[in-house]
Amino acid sequence: MNQLDYLASEFASFEEKPFNPVDSIALSQFCMVRGEGIAPALDTRNDFLDADTRIDNPLSPQGEPAHFTDALRAELYDTMFEGFIPDQVKQNMIALAASPRFRDMAVRDYLSLFDIERQTQFAAMTFVYKDQFAYVGFRGTDTSFTGWREDFNMAYASPVPAQAQAVQYLQAVAPHLPQRIYVGGHSKGGNLAVYAALRASLDVQQRIELVYSHDGPGFKKETFAETDWAQLEGRIHRTVPQESVVGMFMDMQAPLLVVKSTGSGIMQHSPFTWEVKGGDFVYLDKLVDNALFADEVLTEWLGCYSDEEAARLVDAFFEAVEASGAQDANDFLSGGTKAIALLTEAAKNTGEGSRSTLMSAFTSLADVAARRFGQDVVSKLTSPELGVLIKPLSPK
Repeated sequence: MNQLDYLASEFASFEEKPFNPVDSIALSQFCMVRGEGIAPALDTRNDFLDADTRIDNPLSPQGEPAHFTDALRAELYDTMFEGFIPDQVKQNMIALAASPRFRDMAVRDYLSLFDIERQTQFAAMTFVYKDQFAYVGFRGTDTSFTGWREDFNMAYASPVPAQAQAVQYLQAVAPHLPQRIYVGGHSKGGNLAVYAALRASLDVQQRIELVYSHDGPGFKKETFAETDWAQLEGRIHRTVPQESVVGMFMDMQAPLLVVKSTGSGIMQHSPFTWEVKGGDFVYLDKLVDNALFADEVLTEWLGCYSDEEAARLVDAFFEAVEASGAQDANDFLSGGTKAIALLTEAAKNTGEGSRSTLMSAFTSLADVAARRFGQDVVSKLTSPELGVLIKPLSPK
């Protein structure tokens, strides 16, 4: 079973079966639905305006909350679904609308922000079940380079705008919600959920039942103190698939639950590949060796750079992406590992400084991998497409 099978077969109400991790992932994927003209907007959305920030839903309806059935508008489908798996986001939306478990849930307080200059992409909405509980959901990264740039910025900056906006959003909606609050998201949305919960006021934190981070990246070192994590000890539910890369990126001080996925490689990031049994995921004992290898190498590699150096590396990376001719992140990343080889070719068309920065970074990454595991291991774990980046290195 996957989450779509779960939605098609779980008919119990929340009174009969409490809110669970699969409920969270289903709602987190509805956050990938563009709710303009459907979900009522956050009343205080104008408080989020800053510089060139664009509010994508200025004309969203006010008044009564929406329900999932209100989103069933075929005339909007062409532009309605965000992310790399829009067809499955659509299926998830339809399944929520059909489900007796979710049918009466209210959708409200929609906010969508976009700002190229500040390199931010943010969206959130809140789901309320009667007067019993609310789920505050944050959208993952869309396919815009602006959204992906903000993700990369997290490696050297904290908070990035979306993280600060997540805190502001949670604080804005909490006073008008039932006492019990769940917070969650997938990918970048998981990062925003954890950040918002850890930075929320004490009175809001005390109302949080659980925070769900579904394959969400962590935070740069020293973003949070041990005392910050202690405030939510035992209340962060962190899930990653067995070959996770995104969810293992950077630091998160929360127990790790490894979910069995039917996907391969980066496709495991899609929660629609995660296996479900009953009201929970199917869990494994640990990550696979390749994921542990990637995590150790990337952690050491990133540790070689200061914040200023990491910022220059990200600038160089996106200059090369622009030179590649890709129109959006989906266009670029759909090439899989071949995209990295294309990136190195595109780097030839960047400025000398950016080209030098990228080539030095690629060499450094290969050096870290070879030093940790030996050149033979690196060669076995490196695809032919990535092989162009790995030059012969002497053992150290």
